[in-house]
Amino acid sequence: MRTADGTVIRRCLEGDPSAFGLLMDKYKASIFALAYSRLGNFHDAEDITQEVFLIAYRKLRSLRRWDSFFAWLYSITSNLCKKRQATDSRRPDRHYVEEQRAEVLGRSAVKAYQDAQGAQVVRDALRMLPGMYRDVLVLYYLSGMNSKEIAEFLGTPPATIRQRLHRARNQLRHILLGKGSEEEVIVMMNTMFDKVKLQPSFTFRVVEAVKRMKIQSPPQVSALPWGFSAAAGLMLSILMFSAPYFPLLLFGRPPGSLLPNQAQLIESDAISVTLVSVADIPILAGGQESGSANRDSRSSMQRAFAQPGHQGKWGKRADMPTPRSLFGVSAVNGKIYAIGGDRALAAPISTVEEYDPATDTWAKKADMPTTRSTLAACMLDGQIYAIGGWGGAGRFHSTVEVYDPVKDTWTQKADMPTARSGLAACAVNGKIYAIGGGNRNELAVVEEYDPATNTWTRKADMPTAIWTLAVGVVGGTIYAIGGGRGNIGRMEQGVPLSVVEAYDPVTDTWTQKADMPTTRTGSSASVVDGKIYVIGGGNRQPLSAVEMYDPVMDIWTQTTSMPTARWSLATCVVDGKIYAIGGLTPALAPTPVAEMFDPGTTSSQSVQPTGKLPTIWGTLKIALFAQGSD
Repeated sequence: MRTADGTVIRRCLEGDPSAFGLLMDKYKASIFALAYSRLGNFHDAEDITQEVFLIAYRKLRSLRRWDSFFAWLYSITSNLCKKRQATDSRRPDRHYVEEQRAEVLGRSAVKAYQDAQGAQVVRDALRMLPGMYRDVLVLYYLSGMNSKEIAEFLGTPPATIRQRLHRARNQLRHILLGKGSEEEVIVMMNTMFDKVKLQPSFTFRVVEAVKRMKIQSPPQVSALPWGFSAAAGLMLSILMFSAPYFPLLLFGRPPGSLLPNQAQLIESDAISVTLVSVADIPILAGGQESGSANRDSRSSMQRAFAQPGHQGKWGKRADMPTPRSLFGVSAVNGKIYAIGGDRALAAPISTVEEYDPATDTWAKKADMPTTRSTLAACMLDGQIYAIGGWGGAGRFHSTVEVYDPVKDTWTQKADMPTARSGLAACAVNGKIYAIGGGNRNELAVVEEYDPATNTWTRKADMPTAIWTLAVGVVGGTIYAIGGGRGNIGRMEQGVPLSVVEAYDPVTDTWTQKADMPTTRTGSSASVVDGKIYVIGGGNRQPLSAVEMYDPVMDIWTQTTSMPTARWSLATCVVDGKIYAIGGLTPALAPTPVAEMFDPGTTSSQSVQPTGKLPTIWGTLKIALFAQGSD
């Protein structure tokens, strides 16, 4: 049975763009509220809301589950807000409310409100709240959503949302009024929000714009011409007798052959092509994909041919003061923080250094309390979580410490249940996911951390136990890429992998995806414009390869190689640019090298249409609502 959203989406895909206005009317208030919560500016929030719906319409055919349309809008909004925040962080007129004291706001709140300045005071107070509290408060009062609807939107249990609402009101009341009543706070918020809601003409304006757009269709793989098929068959046969792979020096002796249907990436000056066995290409083998998450039950793990690689440009940046590898990195407010790692092989450090891309300079920051390498670093609500790692002498950590870049201080949090190193971590919908890693052996463990309750929860294991993997998040889905398998405790044997597995936090399920063309471990992944760039890593030696993954199309593309080959590096995105920092050189020596990659991609541009919709809009709206779901 299709949902009401599915009924409207079907109309849009069948060539009726006016129907898209129904989805906008249903969700625009929520998207606008979320954008305001993240940006703190109503004009920016309106721009983002418009861009969200334009992107959603253009990519509507890529949405596989129509009943997840609302969650899809959330992921688009969140990504666009992050880009806007990165851009705004370097504006000279940027206002940092952290510089104001809460007690000053509290003493002046009532008087300022009476002087018609209360709206600004409320906005400043909202900025002082943690992001997860600000989100629920603004969604509740600006969009009019109830706790159940907010829970669905954010992918969080309703009980947690109710708890956050209660705490958010109390914190806001304390900031604004000291011992004032909660009712006074509600009146102040409602008064401010009533003046800034989206106008009814917003829907008309955007629908008029989408009428001039085309919904993108996924490219279709057509049958190959007979002549080319014969030549390709000969090339594929030759590739079946490839030389054996050797592991990284870290893993020791050769592991033998890799996965049976290993893809090979062939490069030339003009084009890059991924070739796989004929049995892995449904259109040649005559098979159909089953869609199962099980690797053995699938007839294809690869797409037949990779797309021609777009180029992008690399540039040298200032070296990091401390050469290191196996460290954590995160970006906050347009600056990059390098945390811990190895100063030499098996020599963990606690050093923290801050890089400012605007000035191309580094600065020393407060050391991490626990010395460790092969840790995972993850940013959430302006804080950096340093999770797990290896402390030397066989010590595998479950330690979680949080760094506040504004205060330059560290705070202890609840330990992760499973002590491990070489894990990956990322944030989705206000929670942190610690994935894979190893202690005595590689692990498939996935554990979820909730900052609101400072608690950990065990989630569905990965299909493949992996350590030193890379992860990227697109559209609320976590992609675990590459990594290694072997005896982690003795650091002896193992094998680099090319496996890609996708995790959906909402359904707590894993799905197999197209393998990465280059088998490697110790690589790093960054996301720009919804594409995942996997950089560096190694198999028998450090690599400079850069490959881009498109989660919508499930295909890989070769792009410009990194100037300095290295593995166990870290990458981070600021303002659409990827910064590749540190790592190990071919001599297995930690390096301070920092290089910047500009993928050369651009985000969708907002459209400012003029004019009005035809009067058929009202008739269409009534008809579709009457039709409902079938």
